[in-house]
Amino acid sequence: MGTPSSPVLEAFRTARGRVDLIMGPLGSGKTYGAIQRILKTSVEQEPNALGIRPTRWFAIRNTYPDLMSTTIRDFREVFTNDLGKMKMGSLEPPTFTVGIDLEDGTHVHSEVIFLALDREDAVKKLRGSQATGFWLNETKELVKPILDMADLRHGRYPSKAAGQVKPTWHGIIGDTNAPDEDHWYYKLAEEDRPEGWNFFRQPGGLLRTGRKSAAGREVWDVNHEAENIDNLPDAYYERGQAGKSDAWIAINLANEYGFVSDGNPVHPEFIDSVHTTTDEIPYDSTLPLLLGVDFGRTPAAAIVQFIPQWGRFVCIDEFVTTNMSQAVFGPELKRYIQTNYHGAKVRGWSDPAGDGKGQATEDTPRQILEASGFDVQSAPSNIPVLRRAAVANPCRRLCGDGRPAFLISPKAKLIRKGLAGGFQFRRLKVAGDERYTDEPDKNMYSHPVEALEYVMLGEGEGDSALLPTDYDEDEPLQEFAIMD
Repeated sequence: MGTPSSPVLEAFRTARGRVDLIMGPLGSGKTYGAIQRILKTSVEQEPNALGIRPTRWFAIRNTYPDLMSTTIRDFREVFTNDLGKMKMGSLEPPTFTVGIDLEDGTHVHSEVIFLALDREDAVKKLRGSQATGFWLNETKELVKPILDMADLRHGRYPSKAAGQVKPTWHGIIGDTNAPDEDHWYYKLAEEDRPEGWNFFRQPGGLLRTGRKSAAGREVWDVNHEAENIDNLPDAYYERGQAGKSDAWIAINLANEYGFVSDGNPVHPEFIDSVHTTTDEIPYDSTLPLLLGVDFGRTPAAAIVQFIPQWGRFVCIDEFVTTNMSQAVFGPELKRYIQTNYHGAKVRGWSDPAGDGKGQATEDTPRQILEASGFDVQSAPSNIPVLRRAAVANPCRRLCGDGRPAFLISPKAKLIRKGLAGGFQFRRLKVAGDERYTDEPDKNMYSHPVEALEYVMLGEGEGDSALLPTDYDEDEPLQEFAIMD
């Protein structure tokens, strides 16, 4: 590790920017590179009048179990007992005190304090901290306010007042696997890089070939430019892809930005590499726009077209809001449609619950939407199994050109991620076999995906005639016949 065969990792280890973050695949040595940065900068610290080189680090992970089982374990592989002592088990956070005598007669004294910060309100733990530097282990798992606060707390130790010496270097380092393209890390690294911040991106362990297997899966090649290979087991990346989804491989082994869910997807029939187009799907002005609408305080609309020559539904766009009343949502949706799809003929389908009157008005959500100029009907059913079948059917069916009867444009970001697993049955943290919640999580993905379900159901997919007369709403989808 750190040899010329790992140039990105070496550049990260030797960099001294205000913020230095490295993104790499599993096995790339990035975590150990970050730990070595802590050791190296501690040794580089200018000694005070007593010949002591003082520094203080905060090592941050998103959860306490991960902090204990991974972060501290990796740290101890570099910082052995010969370099200091770990204190654990008290009311104070785990702390490693570094003590190293150097040949020049000076002494390295550094505190490394380990914190678990899993929520935005956890940022208060950093208030009042006096640090030389922060290490953000698995940076993408942390919320942005933690980074923001950390950036205002480093450089405060040592100080002229307390130790007669200033920090030789101070800042933030971090290591991470590739995040989502909507993640704050992506926006900083790829769109609006702050001055003095360095984002290092290691080569992936695998590369796309552009070929598909007989099962429609991506074919990957080993990247011989991958870093830290000499420290990995033989055929680490070749064997590591076995049994994994393309999305998982892309993020964890190929070091590509992307999205992976750890729950059980509501729509397992959707395969991102199969159903998502590479380029945005263009709007066909000769065909009507089909809207699906989900109501509530986070109303959302799926924007779909049907291509008759292929019998294919294409989701070309979405309109997603947060904390918006229906009275505001209708006009805003109309403005969006008029701006981006001027002159389009529109019809739509909405959540049947939208026919219920609110406490403050006699108008139903659907009536309010219609008042904005939309021809919207209630979807034929709100039975979950039918709504999900309405998406599952075309995902499984092939058209005459050999492509699925449902495709989605990358422009519909939240619907795409929701179908890929963001809309999910959450994994339960129990011992033994994997278990999941009985009902899908209501989250940022559920509303736009359910909007898609309503329009697909309204347009004839998931026909209720497929259900047996003794249908039990609690039965899983696979118990019923699905159209070929």
